[in-house]
Amino acid sequence: MSKHRGFTIVTVVLALLSIAEILYFWLMPTVEPWLPPEGGHPGDQVDWLFRFMASAAALLYTFVVGYVIYFAIAFRRRRGDSPDALGPNIHDNPKLEAAWTIVPTLFVVLLSVLSIKIWYVLQVQPANGLVVESIGRQWYFTFRYPDVNGEVTSEMHLPVNVPVTLNVTSADVIHSFWVPDMRLKADMIPGMINTIRFTPTRIGRYKIICTEFCGTGHSTMDKQVMVVEPVAQYEVWYRGWQVHNAQVSNAIPTVSSGAISLTGGSASAGQALFAQKCTACHALGPFSQRIVGPGLLGVLHDPTHPNLVDGDPATPPNVAKILQNGYTGSFGHMPDEAENGLSSKDIANLVAYLNTLKVK
Repeated sequence: MSKHRGFTIVTVVLALLSIAEILYFWLMPTVEPWLPPEGGHPGDQVDWLFRFMASAAALLYTFVVGYVIYFAIAFRRRRGDSPDALGPNIHDNPKLEAAWTIVPTLFVVLLSVLSIKIWYVLQVQPANGLVVESIGRQWYFTFRYPDVNGEVTSEMHLPVNVPVTLNVTSADVIHSFWVPDMRLKADMIPGMINTIRFTPTRIGRYKIICTEFCGTGHSTMDKQVMVVEPVAQYEVWYRGWQVHNAQVSNAIPTVSSGAISLTGGSASAGQALFAQKCTACHALGPFSQRIVGPGLLGVLHDPTHPNLVDGDPATPPNVAKILQNGYTGSFGHMPDEAENGLSSKDIANLVAYLNTLKVK
């Protein structure tokens, strides 16, 4: 059977279309919505791999789909053909079968070599520079720095052009740490540390996003940022957190033993802490206004709900006990002080704030 007369024309058109697609992927600027500007190294290598894969996929997709459409039109059933007419019986083309086995195999091997080369840069390049740890929590990220007590709970700051070793883990469920501009992503798994090494090269503020569904507050885990700044500005910020956390234990918080003293709790500090750590699960509304847990407006002053979810009377010490030890029941799981990153002082502040909430 001879080739259809339009085969050569279609092949040339598909080839020209593929060339145009490949040129687009290699020449397109690194701007939204395709690729945000590279914020660091080895982002350029990741982008190169992306462009290579996109070009190969465009080439394959264009020819496969193009030929399917062309053959469906060129060899369609014609008017006047017998209903039981059969096409030519064509089979066994060893050269073609060998080609479509060998070529994809070579491509997969090439892609594996290129991917491993970039993975090596991300994982095992010399570990020098700044070492930072990020901990995923429901539903926010905290950060730990050398010689800074406790955890930084706001933004992640890094000096520009300084190599960074980033260790990520989780305090509760599986999260994922993703900074699109840095072209880096790693799962945050409880009990496991994943490591990424990179060098931020562009000053700016870059969004940190959790890309692993981690509960009802997952969609809120895109509010924190990675701030890349000049070394002098970073050092000022760094020293500020050393002073801010001077009295905080350098260890990740653990569940304390014994009752927590509520003396000296600050309602204003508790209000700020509530907005940061509690609003993903609790509304400032009546008991029935449930997000995950019940509404906490008047939790210590609501005669219609004199008991807490664990059945104990609604008193400040019993609220502190739940914040300290957590609770699991019909409302779901209430993290303990370690999972929430709370100190005894934080619990005292939260209880002081909750005690100011009255039912209108």
